[in-house]
Amino acid sequence: MTSARTCPECGANWTPDITCTDLFHLLLFWEWEYSMPEVHHLMVLCYHLQHPSLYSPEGLSDARRLLTTFVENGTPPAEVRRRRAGELDSGRRNWQITARPGSHGAYASPPPWTMTIADVAEAGPGCYYESVREWARSVHKALEGVP
Repeated sequence: MTSARTCPECGANWTPDITCTDLFHLLLFWEWEYSMPEVHHLMVLCYHLQHPSLYSPEGLSDARRLLTTFVENGTPPAEVRRRRAGELDSGRRNWQITARPGSHGAYASPPPWTMTIADVAEAGPGCYYESVREWARSVHKALEGVP
């Protein structure tokens, strides 16, 4: 008999052999295998926002603003890269995006996630674009009002 476990950060149900990291790699594979890059920026942001310990505190705050830019404003990734190229250049930036020992992103209280990477994976590659966009909207909504 297999027992299910739950992700401590996003709450997704795991099987003994599959974790959120495994599902992240699966979605990356789908993007490559089926040439589906259009929502890559949303997939990576949602995964990391639901696993905030991967970010530094500053990186988490910036990622939240970035998701708003994509979801509310509909700004394309190329435009964001153009606008923020100098600001995010590692040679100019005085903060880290990713977590470092002793410096991990976290929420004051866990947001009420209604959708996780497990839901996107379960929907399959045939629904990938729609699932990732829905996931992005759900993450954005869950983060509203969360300090």
